[in-house]
Amino acid sequence: MLKKYLAILFTNLLFALPIPASAGFDHNHRVWNELLKDHVFWLDDGVASVVNYPDFLTDKVALERYLASVSAVAKADYQRWSREQRLAFLINAYNAFTVKLVLDHWPVESIKDIGGWFSKPWKMEFFTLLGEDHHLDWIEHEVIRKPGNFNEPRIHFAVNCAAIGCPALRAEAYVGERLDSQLDDQTRRFLADRSRNRIDGDTLKLSSIFKWYREDFEQGWQGIDSLEEFLLLRARTLGIPTSRDSAPSIENLAIEFLDYDWSLNEQ
Repeated sequence: MLKKYLAILFTNLLFALPIPASAGFDHNHRVWNELLKDHVFWLDDGVASVVNYPDFLTDKVALERYLASVSAVAKADYQRWSREQRLAFLINAYNAFTVKLVLDHWPVESIKDIGGWFSKPWKMEFFTLLGEDHHLDWIEHEVIRKPGNFNEPRIHFAVNCAAIGCPALRAEAYVGERLDSQLDDQTRRFLADRSRNRIDGDTLKLSSIFKWYREDFEQGWQGIDSLEEFLLLRARTLGIPTSRDSAPSIENLAIEFLDYDWSLNEQ
């Protein structure tokens, strides 16, 4: 207990130091990575995760320090980064600001409890990014999903809205040099989660994510222009049946979208 207390004290003192210029931004996202390692835990053989929010509160100074470094990034510097560095930055920013939103309103049972009738949590401008005040929807829909920016449907398995229905919050930060393998792993984990995606008789029951963002899976990523083609890339993970002399097919399966669980992804 004393060792943990001293570690927290040291971390809080360390992250009280001035924020560095954005030119020196840490593309390994070390602070965020350590926070995730300490407070996010895999469940069900690694297909889902939960967050220990009360424990995360003890490291809120470190989280604020990381988010300050994210907010300090100038747009001109961001635009000089590689595609992978920019996308990793945006995913981490979305996830970290989402955790901050939950902690700022703790305790809550669902992220949808934050805000009100005219102020949904994803539309609340509570942070600065690339020089302007923004909300979470801006990161996801106006930058990441903007046509021509990234064309990366796998981001839907990486951005986390703090709900059980969401794909798992990864217990490590996304980094540009490993982004492709991390997104591929997130895709595998999500599709292997039978509470979200499964075969039930002659029906393929899928997360509502595939209904809401179907168009993102049909815009030519790796030459794929249909949701069915995307799913067949992971036929074995999904449990799509196949015979020895034929390729997997979902032509004979009806597709049904499951209800979304908005309960908080808390431990």
